[in-house]
Parts: sequence; structure tokens; C-alpha cells
Amino acid sequence: MQKIGVIGGGTMGAGIAEVCAKAGSDVVILEVKQEYADAARQRVEKSLAKAVAKNKLSQDDADATLGRLRVTTDYADLGDRELVIEAAPEIESLKQEIFTQLDAVVGDDTILATNTSSIPVIKVATATKRPERVVGVHFFNPVPVMPLVEIISTLVTNDETADAVTSYVRDTLGKTAVRAGDRSGFIVNALLIPYLCQAIRMLDSGYASAEDIDAAMKGGCGYPMGPLTLIDTIGLDITLAAAESLYAEFAEPHLAPPALLRRMVDAGQLGRKSGRGFYSY
Repeated sequence: MQKIGVIGGGTMGAGIAEVCAKAGSDVVILEVKQEYADAARQRVEKSLAKAVAKNKLSQDDADATLGRLRVTTDYADLGDRELVIEAAPEIESLKQEIFTQLDAVVGDDTILATNTSSIPVIKVATATKRPERVVGVHFFNPVPVMPLVEIISTLVTNDETADAVTSYVRDTLGKTAVRAGDRSGFIVNALLIPYLCQAIRMLDSGYASAEDIDAAMKGGCGYPMGPLTLIDTIGLDITLAAAESLYAEFAEPHLAPPALLRRMVDAGQLGRKSGRGFYSY
């Protein structure tokens, strides 16, 4: 697979597009507005410039990467893609709408993938007429740096599809690919989100300060980042969406999103991207 489509040019989508183009693939980013498409390209340009400045990438390689990247607002421009990766916001109905539109424009052999962090993949796969060719491909932020990608097969994903995507992620992108079944949260978030939510509950109860909670987990467990700093980095809205998805799937009390998390999202305190979360930026 060398012709790749990416839907959504935000932080995750731009990162996915960058690593694919850097690996030699021809990449098209689809956005809903031209200004968003232009912003997506600028994100990739900025990331590549930073890599060049740190001597992690040559200017020639950066220029070649950009030469393999196009942006568009027209679904028809994805018609010749071999793999399309959706990286839209974590809204189930939005993803289903996207997959229905994709299904109508791409070829019969095209593989459709979702970068969802927690929504069961089958819920978007059944919005298409090719659920056996739909797979989860969960990258982690920042995509150019993080080595892991989760490959999620639904109950109907065929082996050929999962194997082809795993091969692309591992052999072309050079990432570590792990396989998981189609349960909310997959591997990483199924373990991570309850831990993050417990840290919020501990803070909300007055048991310990944000600074002490983070320092304890860094110093006591060797984690590179404390849980509350990590939530600010991920985004409180994304953390909330993942927690809601886990709770909807398993209905276990410890998976319920903390009230404080909901209130902070309602207040627009989303972490680093909004300038304020559990810390100010």
C-alpha cells in the first residue's frame, strides 16, 4: 500500500499524514473546509521544520515528504486510495457518517481504518458495505515520536485486511504494531483511562494535590509523566470521551467518568490546547 488517505488534519491526522509521507507514501488529507486543509499542511510543515532544526531530518527529506502530501476538501480525491485512515473527533455518529461517504467513493479493495482511541470499531464498520475490510489503527500522540500502533480487528474483519495493515504499520512506517480485539479502549486505554480517572478522583477528594499526585507516580513508578499532566497533554475532552466509551461498554462503577472531569470540559478547561486544565499553560 502506497496511496494513503487521511481524514482529519488536526493533531492526530496531521501526524499520521506526516509519518506516512515521510515513509514514502503518497498521502492525501481530507478536511471539511479549505482553511482547515491549509492548516493541516502547515502543521506538517511546522513538525518537519522542527525535525530539521534538531538534525533529526535533512532538509531534502523534509522537502520530499511535503512533495508527497496533498490536501483536499473533496471526498472524490480519495477514490484511488488503497488505505484511508479516519482521524476525526471521537464522535460515533460523525465517524459513521464519514465511513458511509467513504464507502461510496473508494474502490472495492480499499481498506478503511479508524484511529479511534476507544469507540468499538464494529460501530463504524457496519456503516459501510465492506465491514470485513474495516480495521482499527490507533496511533498515539505525538505520532512522529510515539512508536506504538494498535491494530484492532472486529468480529468480521478478515485476516487479509488486518495482516496488510499490520505489515504497512510495521514494515513501511517502522512502528511497533500490537493486535487487539474490538473492545472499548483496546489495550492501552482499557488500562490507562481507569488509572487517569482515579487520579482525578484523588485530586477532587482533597487527598493530595495535583503536583504531589504527579510527583508520586513519576518518582514512585518511574513514569515519565504524572497522570494529571498526561491528561492535560491528551486533552480533557478526549479523556472524557474515552471514559464514557469504556463505561458504556462495561458499565462498571470504576469506569464512570469523574464529575470533576465533566465540569472542567464543560468549562472549556481542556488542558494544554486550551491553556488551562489541571495546570495553567
